[in-house]
Amino acid sequence: MAWVFLFLAGLFEIVWAFLMKSSEGFTKLWPSIGTIGFMIVSFGLLAVAMKSLPLGTAYAIWTGIGAVGAFIVGITVLGEAITPMRVIGGLLIVSGLVVLKLSSSH
Repeated sequence: MAWVFLFLAGLFEIVWAFLMKSSEGFTKLWPSIGTIGFMIVSFGLLAVAMKSLPLGTAYAIWTGIGAVGAFIVGITVLGEAITPMRVIGGLLIVSGLVVLKLSSSH
């Protein structure tokens, strides 16, 4: 179950990152409140996952899911540029996450 909690924590990280962008520097009320709410849920799920997963693995995968997810949301929802170097960077993050998952004994 720890991996499920970690995956969900990563998904909620993507949501709060998007809402933080939408809050325009915490100047818009509802996206700001949403950011804080989803942060709390994401951190809570990460904490539960860390009860049984190693710190380095859990934290790296959580931030990796958030980073790659935010990258994808930026391109698909916000119209951010997709360049070969950005795609390579995203693929390197994903490959690192796969290696961490495969090297975990949990």
